[in-house]
Amino acid sequence: MPSRKIPSVSELVSRPATNRLPAWKALAARSRRSGRTGLRDLFAADSRRASRFTVEALGITFDHSKHLIDTKTMDLLFDLAEEAGVTGHRDAMFAGERINVTEDRAVLHVALRAPKGAVIEVDGENVVPHVHEVLGRMGRFANKVRGGRWLGHSGRPVRNVINIGIGGSDLGPAMAYDAMRKWASDDLTVRFVSNVDANDFVEKTRDLDPEETLFIVSSKTFTTLETMTNAHTARRWVLKAFDGDKAAAARHFVAVSTNAAEVEKFGIDTANMFGFWDWVGGRYSMDSAIGLSTMIAVGPKRFRELLDGFHDMDEHFRTAPPRRNLPMIQALIGIWNACFLDADTVAVLPYDQYLDRFSAYLQQLEMESNGKHVTLAGKHVSWGTCPVIWGQPGTNGQHAFYQMIHQGTRIVPCDFLVFADPVNKVGDHHDKLVANVFAQTEALAFGKTLEEILAEGVDPKVAPHKVMEGDRPTSTFLCDKLSPRMLGRLIAMYEHKVFVQGSIWRVNSFDQWGVELGKKLAQAIIPELRSKDRPRLKHDGSTNALIRKYRGLRGRS
Repeated sequence: MPSRKIPSVSELVSRPATNRLPAWKALAARSRRSGRTGLRDLFAADSRRASRFTVEALGITFDHSKHLIDTKTMDLLFDLAEEAGVTGHRDAMFAGERINVTEDRAVLHVALRAPKGAVIEVDGENVVPHVHEVLGRMGRFANKVRGGRWLGHSGRPVRNVINIGIGGSDLGPAMAYDAMRKWASDDLTVRFVSNVDANDFVEKTRDLDPEETLFIVSSKTFTTLETMTNAHTARRWVLKAFDGDKAAAARHFVAVSTNAAEVEKFGIDTANMFGFWDWVGGRYSMDSAIGLSTMIAVGPKRFRELLDGFHDMDEHFRTAPPRRNLPMIQALIGIWNACFLDADTVAVLPYDQYLDRFSAYLQQLEMESNGKHVTLAGKHVSWGTCPVIWGQPGTNGQHAFYQMIHQGTRIVPCDFLVFADPVNKVGDHHDKLVANVFAQTEALAFGKTLEEILAEGVDPKVAPHKVMEGDRPTSTFLCDKLSPRMLGRLIAMYEHKVFVQGSIWRVNSFDQWGVELGKKLAQAIIPELRSKDRPRLKHDGSTNALIRKYRGLRGRS
């Protein structure tokens, strides 16, 4: 098979607007047709529909037959991906091209999980050896902590590990720790502090002994407001236990950062600083040194299994043909729902309590990546981009918000994730859990008509309230078993889904300028809140009034 030409960054930027592509126009026309065929009719017309719209790979069965699609719609969606140049964009990413155009950076989170011996280059240099050097240092440090050989300032072994970070430096490690709790060490307490609200720090340390506590301060720049505020509070908490002896910081803090000067200034030995690279975006960094807390919790072997799962999906995404490619199909169906069926949100519903942070993690991954209104070329988009991502584990959600999904006025596509083999085998819990998944997708797809309800003898006055219209689209991901490797596959699947959608929408999925403005304004407001003298305020009327009210409530005239 001849190799494809990798497009240059300038070629990626200058490609035609998405809504000018023939397939986009055809999809728009198709979605406008009156009398859109419902799922009852689609299943009745095709006895093989379930198998036709199911793809299996890497222990994941992806059933997308309960979406409002047919063969022609899918053909057009695959045409759209081809016309948008998704495969070329993907190849440019894997080749280390600087596809993050606004920051002039490569995008190579795939290098973080590449095996030894792989070659992935940035500016002509193979970065894989550097990745494995850091992984080796992480592994040696993790084994010291896990083996009780990392001693605090008083000579006692560390028993508590707290990761201090925010955003990508918190959501990924926290989610992964919860997901792999079954494999975590019973001898360690692992917690995560992210919110600048002091309640977070206080509650996470309330029952801990400073002499047995290690903090991992995770901040690329070592200047992030929330992270460094919590880090300095942690430092005071530790030093208080040692009568202010500043030397204690070296045994109770390590850093994940690239700013050696600030790390050293804080009091952390730079020999205990674990670095990463500017081609790793924060929300794609949980498998870099940002995952140090995860590695300490589950051990280097399990962490490697997690990385291997990521790599499995990377290779699948890179090599599988589009019509058998899990992230590609997932992304294209999401494009259809969001851009042509006007679905403004997606609910991610994992039926596994260990994945209780999975939806929150995906909120950042998807919404920070593709929540954009400007194309790679700097033009305002003329089409919808990222929907709102939300959800929580089943079956809890069934007794909270599923009512709206079943009978509300908004269509909410849902991703159901479920595992065939439970991690914990207790009675018939798992069969009942899985039965709920299948029942929910069936009810959402086919609903219940007024005629069916009346035939059951329901009071005609009540019957309309029990009607379920159906045609609520769902994806079901039936996986073999939750394991570190499967977790890596699932996360990477969503990462590559985000990439495909961003490529079609023509946005840069790897910057986050929208986060910056609020940070800058907060830095200006902080001294205005704390000033002993009444500050001269130059904000809008509302903000000025709120600042004055707050100062008054705090006794600062």
